[in-house]
Amino acid sequence: MTISTTKKIAGAATAAGLLVALAGCGSAPTATSTTTAPAVAGFKPCIVSDAGGWNDKSFNEYAKKGLDEAAATLGVTPVEVQSSSANDYAPNLESLVAANCTLIISVGFNLAADTVKSALANPNLQYAIVDDSADLNNDGKTDAPNIKPLLFNTVEAGYLGGYAAAAWSAQDGVNKVGTFGGMQIPPVTIFMDGFIDGVQKYNTDKGANVQTFGWDVASQKGVFTGGFEANDTAKQTAKSILDQGVDVILPVGGPIYQSAAQAIKESGKNTVMLGVDSDLAVADPSVASVLLTSITKHVDNAVRDTVIAAAAGKYDPTPYVGTLANGGVGLADFHDFTSKLPAGLTDELAKLQSEIIAGTLTVTSPSSPK
Repeated sequence: MTISTTKKIAGAATAAGLLVALAGCGSAPTATSTTTAPAVAGFKPCIVSDAGGWNDKSFNEYAKKGLDEAAATLGVTPVEVQSSSANDYAPNLESLVAANCTLIISVGFNLAADTVKSALANPNLQYAIVDDSADLNNDGKTDAPNIKPLLFNTVEAGYLGGYAAAAWSAQDGVNKVGTFGGMQIPPVTIFMDGFIDGVQKYNTDKGANVQTFGWDVASQKGVFTGGFEANDTAKQTAKSILDQGVDVILPVGGPIYQSAAQAIKESGKNTVMLGVDSDLAVADPSVASVLLTSITKHVDNAVRDTVIAAAAGKYDPTPYVGTLANGGVGLADFHDFTSKLPAGLTDELAKLQSEIIAGTLTVTSPSSPK
């Protein structure tokens, strides 16, 4: 990838300003409880994963991280059970009830139905669920009064990621970017909506024609692997997007980023990818050489603060929604690619972020938290 010296210097000069701004919006949500207070008598926090496991470098791992941090602060011992498939959700929840857990955290949209069932059967227990509103009836209300949804409006951060991807591809003269997902569920498609809309924003602002592959916002149809496993299916799906000639790709779905990185490296091309959920350059340095940036959501902070509040007797089932404004979502550092960014990009991203926070730029998705 050939980049002019002028572009390299300009990109480096402006990057620091943006990264300061993004760091401010990517920090932990402030806990409302006193973190040094002892836990209420009998407090026992527990967590159940979605498929993908605790080492997915994504929402499972970071939910567990948040619980572990809270437990260490409180001096309590959590119970953590891992799901290998959907068949494990209900029995895993039952095992946590039997273990006398007082707060049960379900990690992921896929656990919603079983979590609602468990919460209704155990009204004296407290629950939280990551990435779902627990509204199976679609009436705008949580289906059990003892479930706290932990939601993230990642379309906002995805928009910034899409704009950055378009700028990178336009700089290379390729003008093609793509995305694919694990499962077609709202916590996945919300990233893809933001990404595609951010590319279109770049095209509008710059009079460019960066093409997108893998997801259509209008029809809500696109390319998916059918799961979150890093396997040959995921690699071949990534390859199908790479074969369109893209030089930036966004895999959305936990460990499938590993398959995308493998497909990129095997292609021998200068393609880069975007990560999701965590800053993958930090979480998994093995992919840093092909990682432009990551679209982050701070599941760990939301879980940690929920646990600490519950431990202090201040459990509140009101949904938490992470946004750019409150630091629940954000765009990570560009790391090794900072000096190679197009001139002015970081200032443009900072401006877009400010406009989204101010409400002068509306960024939304059919999957945005209601």
